[in-house]
Amino acid sequence: MKQSILIAAAAATTLAGGAQAHFQLLYTPEVMLEKPGDIPLVLAFGHPMENSHTMNMGEPEEFFVVFKGEKTDLKDKLEAVKWSGPGDDKADAYTATYGIKRNGDYIFAVVPAPYMEGAEDIYIQQITKSIVNKGAMPTGWNEPIGLPTEIVPLTKPYQAFAGGTFTGQLLSEGKPAAGVECEIEYINSDIDLAGQSFSKETKGPVPPSAIVAITDDNGMFTFGIPRPGHWGFACLGSGPTKEHEGKELSQDAVLWIHASEL
Repeated sequence: MKQSILIAAAAATTLAGGAQAHFQLLYTPEVMLEKPGDIPLVLAFGHPMENSHTMNMGEPEEFFVVFKGEKTDLKDKLEAVKWSGPGDDKADAYTATYGIKRNGDYIFAVVPAPYMEGAEDIYIQQITKSIVNKGAMPTGWNEPIGLPTEIVPLTKPYQAFAGGTFTGQLLSEGKPAAGVECEIEYINSDIDLAGQSFSKETKGPVPPSAIVAITDDNGMFTFGIPRPGHWGFACLGSGPTKEHEGKELSQDAVLWIHASEL
């Protein structure tokens, strides 16, 4: 099949009256570690580009890490917290701490409980990955981990650079998913781990509509990274499950990467 890499800067909004979409966060501040140590992880559901209100998360169905092909369940490490948005709102979220010891790639994944979006009368389930490396020794960052739908990075996700590009391949049930809309956002605020909150101020301007790329025949998309920070990619409705509790389900694949200055 002919491969065409699409780079998109803007597209129509997906939520009426709002430029930015819901995003499941799986956040840790440092994605490349030199020494062993514990890392904090934040699981929150919000609007990172717009830095608006945060939504309640149900208890995740799965939370685990894959290291050198070995999967470790981390659900017992989750702590339920109230996470603050930029206003006075607080929402149900989760935090965890994980000890990094050996060199290599640690692929963290969360399968959240479906979230009921009342404005659209549908459920949303964003199956999310984030990757941390220790020792600058890659061991599997570009390998799928068997999720129902997932974005497999083809650019090293913890060593991307502002001014460069990122390429990912979207899979659904292990096969490339073509023609899927992938929304792109970055975390446009500071995150206070101790205070369990997003900052009140945004770091930069918010685009007038969602940034979107469409996967090609091989499920691939490429995005030019304009600025450093944590960037998220959400490919919408790419999962095999289309219904939950009698209503439409958008089962999305989400990947977070970090871009730095070269």
